[in-house]
Amino acid sequence: MKVKASYLPYLLILPAFAYLMFFVGYPLIQALYLAFTENGAFSLATVNRTISDPRFWDALKYTIGLAAVIVPTQVGLALVLALVMNRAFKGKDLALYALIIPLTISDVAAGLIWYAMLSPSGFLNKLFLNIGLINNPVYFFGYQFRHMEFLAIVLAELWRATAIVFVIILAGLQMISPEYLEAAEVFGADYWTKLRKIVIPLLKPSIQSALIIRTLFAMQVFGIVWILAGRDIPILAGEGFYQLTEIKDYGVASIYALTIAALSIVLGAMYIKFMKAEYLEVKE
Repeated sequence: MKVKASYLPYLLILPAFAYLMFFVGYPLIQALYLAFTENGAFSLATVNRTISDPRFWDALKYTIGLAAVIVPTQVGLALVLALVMNRAFKGKDLALYALIIPLTISDVAAGLIWYAMLSPSGFLNKLFLNIGLINNPVYFFGYQFRHMEFLAIVLAELWRATAIVFVIILAGLQMISPEYLEAAEVFGADYWTKLRKIVIPLLKPSIQSALIIRTLFAMQVFGIVWILAGRDIPILAGEGFYQLTEIKDYGVASIYALTIAALSIVLGAMYIKFMKAEYLEVKE
């Protein structure tokens, strides 16, 4: 059976469209229905019940706070690592594998690893006690140590997920033609000038992609927080899970999920708008 050329593009994207409709479109419609209806009629009762709960605002605050600390730190750290790894040196392959290893570990496993390391009888406390840096164990977990739990979550996320940003930025660095840097050297540009004027501007698409992907994951952070802090530090995904599995309030759980989606869309749109790649072209 011959297909008209004008129909071919639509047929090619049909599988992707069907996938998105089934796995994204249907759950989204169902979440909107559960969040904004009651007894089959439109209602804001579920919304009012959710926003009147202080834990919703705490979850929103901590989710945004974690993302605000983790994402910029990861991008900065990944950029430094990528600049180092973009050079040739002995043992580069081994160092690259060591940096990428955390990508193979799930967030739950990472949370368990860091819980074992940071617990009062864990590796870090024993190490610091043995070398005399501290006299008593440092407590990272417990409601009264929430600021330390926050730090523990940040450390675990930096260790686990910086590799995602690193790989994207390193790929972007390797796509920059050496000719640009060689031309800059001819005109006397030093390392920092080349970095500011050539490397960073050309890396904007890669940094933009890394920020979007990492922010999406940061808005959905769950496993590590749930293991290291439980509900001591409420987050949107964790509270949504609690409402769904323990309280059985599907409407409130849907609002938590929709809030995560809304935050992700808004932040993604901001990255696209304010981090457009600028190419030096002669305008006619």
